[in-house]
Amino acid sequence: MGFDLLGLSEPTLKAVTDSGYSEPTPIQAQAIPQVLMGRDVLGIAQTGTGKTASFTLPMIDILAHGRARARMPRSLILEPTRELAAQVAENFEKYGKNHKLNMALLIGGVNFADQEKALDRGVDVLIATPGRLLDHFERGKLLLTGIEILVVDEADRMLDMGFIPDVEKICERIPRQHQTLFFSATMPPVIQRLTQQFLNDPKKIEVSRPSSTSATITQNLIEVDHVKQKRRVLRALLRTEDVKNGIIFCNRKTSVKETFESLKRHGFSVGQLHGDMAQSERLEILRQFKENEIKLLCASDVAARGLDIADVSHVFNLDVPSHAEDYVHRIGRTGRAGRLGNAFTIAAKTRDDDKYVAAIEKMTGNKLPRTDVPDDNADDEPLPGKSRPRREKPEAAAPASEEKPRASRSRRPRKEEAPAEKQPAPKAEPQAEAKAATPRPQPEKRAEKPAPRGRRRRDDDDDFEPVVGMGDHMPAFLMAPVKLSK
Repeated sequence: MGFDLLGLSEPTLKAVTDSGYSEPTPIQAQAIPQVLMGRDVLGIAQTGTGKTASFTLPMIDILAHGRARARMPRSLILEPTRELAAQVAENFEKYGKNHKLNMALLIGGVNFADQEKALDRGVDVLIATPGRLLDHFERGKLLLTGIEILVVDEADRMLDMGFIPDVEKICERIPRQHQTLFFSATMPPVIQRLTQQFLNDPKKIEVSRPSSTSATITQNLIEVDHVKQKRRVLRALLRTEDVKNGIIFCNRKTSVKETFESLKRHGFSVGQLHGDMAQSERLEILRQFKENEIKLLCASDVAARGLDIADVSHVFNLDVPSHAEDYVHRIGRTGRAGRLGNAFTIAAKTRDDDKYVAAIEKMTGNKLPRTDVPDDNADDEPLPGKSRPRREKPEAAAPASEEKPRASRSRRPRKEEAPAEKQPAPKAEPQAEAKAATPRPQPEKRAEKPAPRGRRRRDDDDDFEPVVGMGDHMPAFLMAPVKLSK
C-alpha cells in the first residue's frame, strides 16, 4: 500500500515523495484515514514507528481550508520536551511546504516577545510544551477557543515529567467540539483515565503490544562488579564495536556531564545533551550529531523520546533506567524504520541495578542476553575479569658505601664543639667610658630563684654560650641605680 491510497491531497503526496518515503508504516496506514474522517484517535505504538507523520500529514490537509485569526490558533500539538516540539515543527515545514500554513513554536528558552509576535499574526498550527503554553495563556496573549484539532503526543512521557495536571487544564479550556488525537507508547492507569475523560468514542489503533521492543534491535547486557568499572567497559565497547554513531544514556544530569568529560579526555568525538543546557546549545548539539560532526552523544532521558535521527547504529545505557518504560524508548533511538540497531546495557552487581534489570525483563517478557566484557588493551586500567599485565620490578639500588650522619636538630652547640669566636666589642665613646667609671650604688641582693626545669644555669656551665633571644637580654634602664629612701 502506498500513501496515495490513504486519501491525502496531491500537494501533500508530492511533499512526502520529495522526502524519500513511498510506503506508510502500519500506524500511518491505519491512523491517517481515521484522522481525515474527523474521528478521535487513540494510537498505541512503540517509539520509532512513525507516529509523528500519522497526525501531521492529515492535519495539513484538514487545515489547508480555512483562515487563522490573531491569538486564536486553529490546532494545538502538545509535546513533553523542547526537542520533540522542534522536531514536529520541522516535519510540518517539510510536509507542508506546498501549503500556505502558518506555524508557531512555543517552548522554553526562547524570548516571549518573539513568540507573541507570531501569535499576533495568527497561526494554523501551534506546537508547544504545556508549561510555556500556560504562561502565554495566563498573560492573556493566547486564546484556546478556536482549537479544532488537539494532539497530545508522548502522553506517558507527559506523565513521567509531571505534566498531566497542565494537560488537564489545557483540555478543559478547549471547546468541546474538537477532534482529539492521543498517542502514547504505554498505557498506565493515569493515561487510561485521561483518554476516557477527554476522548469521544476514539478509534483505538495498536500496531504493537505496549512496551515491546523492536525486533530489529540486538540487545545485550554486560554485568560488572562495581559501578566504577562502567566507564572502562563503555570505552572498550566504543573501540571494539563498529560504532557509526551512538547515544549514551545516563540517569542523572551530573552523570551526563562527567561521562562527557571523561570520553572527551580519552579522545572520543562526543557532545552532551541535558536539561540544564540553554535551548540554543541543545539545538546546536543535535544539529552536530545529525550531521555527523560529532560521533557520540551523552544524554539524559530528554533525548529518549521521539528524537528522529534515522541512522543511529548504537545505544548504550551506562545507567540502567529506573523506569522500565524508559528502556523501550532509549533503545528505540536505534533500529528505526526497519534498520538494524544495537543496544548495550551496562549493569553493576548492586541491588538497584538488579531490580531495574528484573523490571525490564518482566515488562518486555524477554530475558536480556548476557554478553562478555570486550577485550580491549587501549586502557591502562584492566577491565573486570581481565588481569593486569605483570610488570618487571626495577633492580634495587646499590647500598651506599658510607651512611651520611644525621643532622642534629638542636640549635645549641654540643659540649665537645668549641664555641664560635666572639667578635671584638666596639670601642665605647669617651662619655660612655666616664659614666662607666663612676661607681654606682648596688641594690640589695635578693634571694636567688631556683632555675626553671629544663634550663641550665649559666654560672654552672663554663662552656655554655648564651644565645641572645627572648628573655636573655636585660634592657639597660632596668639596671639603673635605685635611690633607697631612708
